[in-house]
Amino acid sequence: MAVVETIPVVAVRKSMRDIGFAIGIVAILCVLFLPIPPFLIDVGLAFSIAVSVLILMVALWIQRPLDFSSFPTILLIATMLRLSLNIATTRVILSHGNEGTNAAGYVIGGFSNLVMSGDFVIGLIVFIILIVVNFIVITKGSTRIAEVGARFTLDAIPGKQMSIDADLSAGLINEKEAQSRRRELEEESSFFGSMDGASKFVRGDAIAGLIITAVNIVGGIIIGYARHDMSLGKAADVFVKLSVGDGLVTQIPALIVSLAAGLLVSKGGTRGSTDQAVFNQLSAYPRALYVAALLLTILGILPGLPMLPFLSLAIIMAAVGYIIPMRQNRRVADAAELEKQKVATKEEEDRNSIKSSLKTAEIELAIGKQLSTKLVASHQELAFRMGKMRKKFAQQYGFVVPEVRLTDDFAIPGKSYQIKVHGTVVAESQMRVGELMVLLGARGAPEIPGEEVREPAFGMRAWSVHEMFAEDLKRDGFSFADNMSVLLTHLSEVIRNNLPQLLSYKDMKALLDRQDPEYKKLAEDICTTHISYPGLQAVLKLLLAERISIRNLHLIIEAIAEIAPHVRRTEQIVEHVRIRMSQQICGDLSEGGILKVLRLGNRWDLVLHQSLKRDAKGEIREFDIDPRLLEEFGQDAGKAIRTHIDAGERFVLVTAPDARPYVRMIVERLFPTLPVLSHVEIAKGVEIKVLGSVS
Repeated sequence: MAVVETIPVVAVRKSMRDIGFAIGIVAILCVLFLPIPPFLIDVGLAFSIAVSVLILMVALWIQRPLDFSSFPTILLIATMLRLSLNIATTRVILSHGNEGTNAAGYVIGGFSNLVMSGDFVIGLIVFIILIVVNFIVITKGSTRIAEVGARFTLDAIPGKQMSIDADLSAGLINEKEAQSRRRELEEESSFFGSMDGASKFVRGDAIAGLIITAVNIVGGIIIGYARHDMSLGKAADVFVKLSVGDGLVTQIPALIVSLAAGLLVSKGGTRGSTDQAVFNQLSAYPRALYVAALLLTILGILPGLPMLPFLSLAIIMAAVGYIIPMRQNRRVADAAELEKQKVATKEEEDRNSIKSSLKTAEIELAIGKQLSTKLVASHQELAFRMGKMRKKFAQQYGFVVPEVRLTDDFAIPGKSYQIKVHGTVVAESQMRVGELMVLLGARGAPEIPGEEVREPAFGMRAWSVHEMFAEDLKRDGFSFADNMSVLLTHLSEVIRNNLPQLLSYKDMKALLDRQDPEYKKLAEDICTTHISYPGLQAVLKLLLAERISIRNLHLIIEAIAEIAPHVRRTEQIVEHVRIRMSQQICGDLSEGGILKVLRLGNRWDLVLHQSLKRDAKGEIREFDIDPRLLEEFGQDAGKAIRTHIDAGERFVLVTAPDARPYVRMIVERLFPTLPVLSHVEIAKGVEIKVLGSVS
């Protein structure tokens, strides 16, 4: 069986279109030489008017000039079509003009009767005015705009090309986008260069129309008088009407195309259709409309001027000036609502996506079913109090802790809650729903039915009673807390204990960006020469681990800049920073201007000093203490510290500078919140009250 090759339909259509376009160009050229009947002239003139209107509409509605890059070619074809029709009508007018005003077709005859109203003088004046408007006003301005646009576009090409290369080198765009932008740049330069030359077509068309009309008038009168035995008046009347009618029929499309060219080149860099560019910018200032309406009103009430047109326009402009802001506000509100819906939809999609399950909240409070039911009416108050708590942390420690995600978790016991940091449970407790927690301390329990419990945040003795005994507790002078206060206190203490884990690299960079330019520059210098940004973050984390505020970040940066060129270990940098911040540390820990201290005894000072092993340079290499001595120190320190804690005193433990980090390491396992200072960290002028010693 023979295989028959088929040609795609699209290729056939494209080939037929190419052939048809070529035949059309050849037909335009044939009109220049071959005589055509008046009927075909009418069709050609109607087609010329239709094409010119189509060109104008496209020029009005394109978004940018490059979207109509074929305009110079179309302009040349439209100009040749009009000139060829002009020559064809000239041939018919001179050959058969003696037959009447319809000798060259009904289109020319209709225009001559419609525009001239039977008087060729009127038609001649209108024709001259159209020529002046087209040649001097529209065409001259369009030519100048196209010329300047072409010049500046060509001058800007090297700079734009360098900008594209720079964006490509910086990774802001990819190779494909760079090629697209280069292609657009080439098209833009070619377009404005072509428009500069194409505007000459319009100008030449206007001159040619004027010359052809003059030739038709003079030649027609001579031929009518000499060949057709017409009187000069009769010949002038007939041939002037035909010639001016022909000129009007050809100059109206020329005027429309000139207007399209002017709109196209004057559009410049404005995007959007012409109506959007014009109306949006004119209506962007309602006050201008009000001023214009006021001026029209004044003109309307002046004596001698017609009131109706001025006042009507004034009312219209004032109404438009009033309606536009309302529509703009409605449009802005609709856009905001749409954006809000998009954000909500995206958040819902993110929550339901698999990737969202990989994200963990930095701080999460998971509440059991019964406890959630108890607090459901107070969720707004709970969120408000958590917001205040975050604000207090920001003021106290110098950075904003992450938002707390509140979730209902039915997998945990109904009266329990869990506090998670980065998805890990760091604290949990069971709440007695509907009961009050009375903080006892060293005081005895109230004579109210209840049960002894432990306060979850600090482990203090407490007494749990029903809410109905609140007035009795107030009368007896007991301090108590409801379920929400207990929960928030526990959450606050957990956050305070996990401040280092909550200071992210992003938070640290944000803190640096908020500093003054001089300190930002200093931080950049030390982080590029002596310490890295993660190293700076490690210093801040170690400070927060001992609950030292980083609110005075500029002082911390100065202290790091002093010591970083000389030491590398983060711990040594932190110790120097602590010394520089001694005034702040002592001020935060003192009570009533007095700093209460608990010292180490001479024996433990000596033991700890001997446990520090140093290298040849005198730097501490390791901390080597006998396990029995370590256990004994823990017992002695715990006994002395517990005594003062139970007494409700706020104090610090003071030790030698070189042993301070290791004493802190031992003590924090027993008393995580107890500050440990060295002797050199006690600022000058601070009043000290010694509570005792660990011995």
